[in-house]
Amino acid sequence: MRKAWLIGLFASTLAAGLAAAPASAQQSGDEERCKAAAAGTVFGDAKADARWVGPDAAAGLPGYCEVKGTLSPVAGSNIGVVFRLPADWNGKLLGIGGGGWAGNVTLAAAAQGLKAGYATAQTDGGHPSPEPWTNDWVTNSEAATDFAWRAISRMTVAGKALVRSYYGRAQSRAYFNGCSTGGRMALMEAQRFPADYDGIIAGAPVYSLQVQSSAILRNNGFARAGFTEAQLKLVNASVLKACDGKDGALDGIIAQPRACAWQPTVLACKPGRAGANCLSAAQVATLRTMYAGIRAPDGSYAQLPLSKGGELGWSRFINVAGTGNNQANGGGMPGLAPVLFGTRAVDFNKLDPMTDVPEARASTFAKAYEATDPDLTAFFAHGGKLLLWHGESDPGPSPVGTLDYARAVQKGDAAGAAANMRTYMLPGVEHCRGGPGADTVDWLATLDQWVDKGQAPATLTATKADSPMTRPVCAWPQVAQRTGKGDVNDPKSWRCVAGAKQ
Repeated sequence: MRKAWLIGLFASTLAAGLAAAPASAQQSGDEERCKAAAAGTVFGDAKADARWVGPDAAAGLPGYCEVKGTLSPVAGSNIGVVFRLPADWNGKLLGIGGGGWAGNVTLAAAAQGLKAGYATAQTDGGHPSPEPWTNDWVTNSEAATDFAWRAISRMTVAGKALVRSYYGRAQSRAYFNGCSTGGRMALMEAQRFPADYDGIIAGAPVYSLQVQSSAILRNNGFARAGFTEAQLKLVNASVLKACDGKDGALDGIIAQPRACAWQPTVLACKPGRAGANCLSAAQVATLRTMYAGIRAPDGSYAQLPLSKGGELGWSRFINVAGTGNNQANGGGMPGLAPVLFGTRAVDFNKLDPMTDVPEARASTFAKAYEATDPDLTAFFAHGGKLLLWHGESDPGPSPVGTLDYARAVQKGDAAGAAANMRTYMLPGVEHCRGGPGADTVDWLATLDQWVDKGQAPATLTATKADSPMTRPVCAWPQVAQRTGKGDVNDPKSWRCVAGAKQ
């Protein structure tokens, strides 16, 4: 009996050892293959750090080859890149954008793509600091060029070479996904490097210096008449009372902010009175300007409009109390002074929308940084697809700016835009996420269905984390209107209708 038990124990131990051996050998082989693929393929003489990262069941991540290095296409250029190549590859490459004045090489940003089987490509944008509002590096012309347009394309070219080396074949599709600064990077790729990607997602794009000038001018406007949190709640409640239900649902969200006729004069204090339940004449004037924006001499916006219904999210990027600057530092514009104005001293507390803003946008830096070119014919010509989207309550880059760009593309190439571009506006959503609206859409899956399977998107579905909220998102210029029947969180209770002209 004891002999049989010992034989059984030996057999089970041997089996366990044999089972463990291939796993160890597999890991060793993966490590060697990873290092071999990175050696001399894309980094030239520079050293690349390659390692195999095992699967993380708790995070839902697959095992992947991680390659880090620096690309230096010209002297003085130092583009940090990170590539992650999953074991169970879907055959496609995903480029990922950054935020603020920084790139993004974090695993968190790559996680969604890795889980779906994409090989991912990321960059620090040409400077290692992840600080979103610090940009003193722009005085280095090569670092400024890297961030403006060079880093993403070089990252993409290198990523494609690494994919071929590691997997033994090229990617079948290449996509780019970015929001905010990543949205600007996305548009820059479509404009300057139309062959880099088959499909591009540009969310809430900070694509011109109008975003930064708007941040400064908004802060300055509130400095003349600030608001307490209670007063902004008062404004928001009044706006919602006037316009919330126009889409058929009382849900704290205004579907078409620019079609809302509410005016701040309804809250104006009566002569001789003041208090928390009314607004001073200066506050009324400030709100009017915030909703309308300020035009520069050429008719473009120096200060883009803020949206009615989004008042409770303004403080994320604006000092609404009027007590000075805030963590966003005017979108980082003061740090750009040397490359926008040279040696001329500019008082940003008195930034002139008629003179200072046009001068800034005429600078050499602006011509490299701004992704304003509406000519996407080369991108569309090879079948490139563009998904544009923006939250209607964004207090940073205004949804008005994104719609201006979409209209400009349509004006230049109506047929190309109709076939290859879709624009979506998300009611109640703030900058890239957040706000009372449904802020989560599977943009990547939508783009893949369009590019890979030829299924052009129409109405999409948006959800909100930790909430039952579910809403249809109509392709602009249509908007969602509730039919008046059924569950408000059932997309079948809504239909897409023609939106108001805006």
